[in-house]
Amino acid sequence: MDKLNWGMVGGGKGSQIGPAHRLGALTDGNFAFVAGALDHDPEAGRAYAQDLGIAPDRAYGDWREMLAGEAARADRIDLVTVATPNATHYEIAKGFLEAGFHVLCEKPMTMTVEEGEDIVRTASAAGKICAVNYGYSGYALVRHMRAMVARGDLGAVRLVVAAFSHGHHADAADADNPRVRWRYDPAQAGASAQFADCGIHALHMASFVTGQEVTRLSADFASTLPSRVLEDDAMVNFRMDGGAVGRLWTSSVAIGRQHGLEIQVFGEKGGLRWAQEQPNQLFWTPLNGRTEVMERGGPGLSPEADRASRVTVGHAEGMPLAFANIYVDLAEVIRAQKADRTPDPAALHYPKAQDGLRSMAAVHGAVASARDQGVWVDARPPMFR
Repeated sequence: MDKLNWGMVGGGKGSQIGPAHRLGALTDGNFAFVAGALDHDPEAGRAYAQDLGIAPDRAYGDWREMLAGEAARADRIDLVTVATPNATHYEIAKGFLEAGFHVLCEKPMTMTVEEGEDIVRTASAAGKICAVNYGYSGYALVRHMRAMVARGDLGAVRLVVAAFSHGHHADAADADNPRVRWRYDPAQAGASAQFADCGIHALHMASFVTGQEVTRLSADFASTLPSRVLEDDAMVNFRMDGGAVGRLWTSSVAIGRQHGLEIQVFGEKGGLRWAQEQPNQLFWTPLNGRTEVMERGGPGLSPEADRASRVTVGHAEGMPLAFANIYVDLAEVIRAQKADRTPDPAALHYPKAQDGLRSMAAVHGAVASARDQGVWVDARPPMFR
């Protein structure tokens, strides 16, 4: 099977997220990395792209040059990943979509709800994929949780408790560190810092696992370092359209927490618990029963989990392979579109522009709620009300 052509904007040398995308995209042999505009410094970007094996004529200085260059080629890229600073996501994703390219955009997809709605409409009009990298939804046992909820193992879901907390921004001495400072600068990060950066991963996972969407929320934001304009800790209560109650905590000043993405789902007939730092184990407790530890790669899991499991049971499976599952989904859908066939239904669970839009509506709703002492607000984007 011929490989699909893949390109990347951003994710250059020193990038935190770029290597994970390259590992994820190239793991299964579905994509060839053929084009890139990898750095805000044009010459540095061109040089690094060539270091990674990209031909000189496809090592671009910026995204506009890449867009023009790829649009003119018969062997143009099939998918572009946007891994640039938050404030640039909208214009880059929109530009590539309008030119007829499939897009995988880092989160947050946009800075405003209006931009998010425009991306949803643009992708629909172009007939192209716009996926958003909520990559943790690619973990095998997260997909098994979703399957268990969908087939009714838990009964009606009553409560979802999610968290994404770490302590890597707790040192006041780092206040002027440029790798930290931008995250709390409204001009670069937008209306929210910690909730928009990490909290929306937990919020998306709550919706992904339960199959329910957030309708209303109430938020409390705190800037525990006085120099910060935006929040470094947030607590969000929410309600979902299927009746579930939600609780979410996210923090960047929780010293001792390393990654801290975890989710618990409690239903009429049982409860589930999973943490990203121990991704090989899922804890299942049936009502009035004993807790069972399900092992990734073990017997008796769902087809969704088996499809997403990459290494034999007992071995560590990490973030790049979760990202790889998103890329496997996208490759299947792109190939199906090229062949004018129906894609494998299991490939349709990748996070979409609609998810990115819902996240941005939740961010702005949470900001408004926090400013108004936690008043409950509508968390839905206007086009979905």
